Amino acid sequence: MSADASRLVPAMLGADEPRNYLIMVQNNAEARASGGIPGALAVVTAKHGKLTLGAQSSAVDVGIMSPVLPVDAQQQQIYSGRLGKYMQDVNLTPDFPTAASTAQAMWEKKTGQLVDGVISVDPIALSYILNATGPVKVGSADPATVAVAGLPTELSSKNVVSTLLSDVYSKIEQPKLQDAYFASAAREIFSALSSDKADAKGLVESITRATSESRILVWSAKPDEQSVLATYPWSGSIDGTSVAPAQFGVYFNDGTGAKMDYYMKRTVQLVKECTGDEYGQVKVRITSTNTAPRDSATSLPEYVTGGGNFGVPEGTVQTNVIAYGPVQSNVETAIIDGKKTDFAAHRHGNRPVGSVTVTLAPGQSSTVDLTFGKIVQHTEPNLVVTPTVQPVKDVALATEPAECIPSK
Repeated sequence: MSADASRLVPAMLGADEPRNYLIMVQNNAEARASGGIPGALAVVTAKHGKLTLGAQSSAVDVGIMSPVLPVDAQQQQIYSGRLGKYMQDVNLTPDFPTAASTAQAMWEKKTGQLVDGVISVDPIALSYILNATGPVKVGSADPATVAVAGLPTELSSKNVVSTLLSDVYSKIEQPKLQDAYFASAAREIFSALSSDKADAKGLVESITRATSESRILVWSAKPDEQSVLATYPWSGSIDGTSVAPAQFGVYFNDGTGAKMDYYMKRTVQLVKECTGDEYGQVKVRITSTNTAPRDSATSLPEYVTGGGNFGVPEGTVQTNVIAYGPVQSNVETAIIDGKKTDFAAHRHGNRPVGSVTVTLAPGQSSTVDLTFGKIVQHTEPNLVVTPTVQPVKDVALATEPAECIPSK
């Protein structure tokens, strides 16, 4: 790893020539497979190791792609043509290289600028970074609006997540002013990150923690660099050398068209089962709870609840739950709250994919069991999940071993 870093980092930080990267801030309040909807966008230029923040924008500003950009056929079948139509939906797929390359193409089509790579970060990762940099002032958002809404003018590791994922939407109704506050926050945090004031050791630890939780993902448009990045988990690849032999993935895509995932609590656990033959079998158990207030339909703004605009009642959360199994295995059954149900079955990179839709009113919980069989890998299974507002360790639980009765 250190050898790869010493070879890649100088070039990627503009040692030989300036590099431009598109930064996507994934908003976990509206789930996408790799984290959250890419709301705020910015371009960062790296030159001789120095970083400068350039144009800031939003996914809405990028607009609708017409004609729709071409996307891998397997993924389009699973996640629809929206992958190549809207910047907000490029990461419906959990495969970050696909999402990033599509985002790059959309940005070029909109602005004419071809960026050298795409970096994704979420507000939880920003909270880790603020641990190292200290608080930042958010001074360039509309002062009058901020004062009336009661939003903080200083962001710290303690308040940045709740502010950016909840309070901005519940206290400011106009999307443009929400974007202005986001842009100001991103600008100030980035400025602190690139200054000499940040604690270097703490910064490395913060970024390491964020990448280990898939809260920071990196893609390079340079094939030689990407081939190295693809060997590490922070590439966000669903196949290739960065993927463990018996890897399972569980990903969440919002179907509400709202910012209600801030209130969702989830756990995912692999349950090994006995088969009596040479193949392995694993049940992927996903439990979801909607913790939103019972009066969400009236106590939360329409922008947060979705206002029923996509057929989901206000306060209710609809989620597309997608599970990936290891290469060559099969997804065999789906059970929701003890009842066998139909599910969508696909293949992505020779990995089986099973998906179901879960709809929960405030206070409701549901458990989905997706069973994968014919597993040929004889290594311990491991689990990757969509990074949400919750700590990853609270979502991805330890594997439950099989309790097999030995044959006589």
